[in-house]
Amino acid sequence: MSKESNINHEGVVIEIDKQTIFVEILSKSACASCHAKGACSLGDTKVKVVEVENRYPGLYEKGERVNVVLKKTMGYKALWISYVVPLIILLLLLVSLSSLQFSEPVTGISIIAALAVYYTVIWIMRDRLKREFEFAIEKLK
Repeated sequence: MSKESNINHEGVVIEIDKQTIFVEILSKSACASCHAKGACSLGDTKVKVVEVENRYPGLYEKGERVNVVLKKTMGYKALWISYVVPLIILLLLLVSLSSLQFSEPVTGISIIAALAVYYTVIWIMRDRLKREFEFAIEKLK
């Protein structure tokens, strides 16, 4: 598979058990490498821990630097699930309830309730989604 079809992040193995390898990655915003980031509050970096299935026991060691790989299509799917679908729900409810002459508080509460239901369903399906969004790791060269 070509590198262009994957999303890659460098990380460090922090824990290994029989089924899972836990890799810590440093997620940086686009401006994190800017020379003026110290004077700007827009720069954003976060430490995230990714769980990867341990397919080859003994191949990786704690503290080893690795490359975490996810198919780019899965990244787009995550974007749709987390941002696009909720935005569509919000806009559809806003336009339809406003055109039906519902009051603003009722419209707002309805939108919040619908999004709460949507994210609750996503939370309930988290194990299924976790299996779909499968990360892989590879040794750094």
